[in-house]
Amino acid sequence: MLLLLLLPSALLLVPWAGAGRIIGGWEAQPHSRPYMAHLLIRNASHKFECGGFLIRPDAVLSAAHCVTGKKAVNTTVILGAHNLKKKEPSWQVFHVGHWVIHPNYSKDKKENDIMLLKLKPRAKLTKEVSYISLPRHNEQVKPNTTCKVAGWGWTSTTGDETSVLMEVDLKVLSEKVCENRFQKKYLHQSMICAGDEEGKKSTSRGDSGGPLVCNGKAHGVVSYGPKYCVFPKIFTRVSYFEPWIHEELRKFVLQDLPDSPSSD
Repeated sequence: MLLLLLLPSALLLVPWAGAGRIIGGWEAQPHSRPYMAHLLIRNASHKFECGGFLIRPDAVLSAAHCVTGKKAVNTTVILGAHNLKKKEPSWQVFHVGHWVIHPNYSKDKKENDIMLLKLKPRAKLTKEVSYISLPRHNEQVKPNTTCKVAGWGWTSTTGDETSVLMEVDLKVLSEKVCENRFQKKYLHQSMICAGDEEGKKSTSRGDSGGPLVCNGKAHGVVSYGPKYCVFPKIFTRVSYFEPWIHEELRKFVLQDLPDSPSSD
């Protein structure tokens, strides 16, 4: 593990490199995570997949890098899914026309990697579809706390795939681990560092935007990691962005009032 920490900081860190699918995990109990959202982002020539999570009937939280630079022309959100290849009555499908990226998001610096997607119509809350609570502003999660991450897709670094929702346990790491590994790219105020020190469990390509769930709350958003390593991973710290989230959700409500301008 020391070797991993001493790898040159010049290694390219890109959001899509190992930032999204579950490695070393297990199949989640169907619909045990009713807040999970699957995002399918299409443009003229490609499609991209991400995770996300329902935080209110009209809003899904995800990672900004999922849409930035993709020239997306069509974004679909699926709620209530377990096996993406088996459509169930529990599915709720939304064609999203409006999303808000944090105004200070930086693709190069990997900062402020967070966005909100507006659902219209609002999701219907059911046993298979419900929202997850968010932490209070600047609420902290302590190092060594065991958290869970879930997502669809690759189950290995070589691209093995799964169509069912997978989950894995990851521990919140001390600030020092990620400061050593990522140096100035790691901002402890707005990021959480988590992973498996044995290097056997991780998120990987495609889960980006999914939640890091600690003590029943979505404390993190899957953001990025080192290109050729599964340890450690960086998550956007949700509690730091709580004021921004609250303000954008207020705007969502105002857009739905009679005679209010809508950006959908």
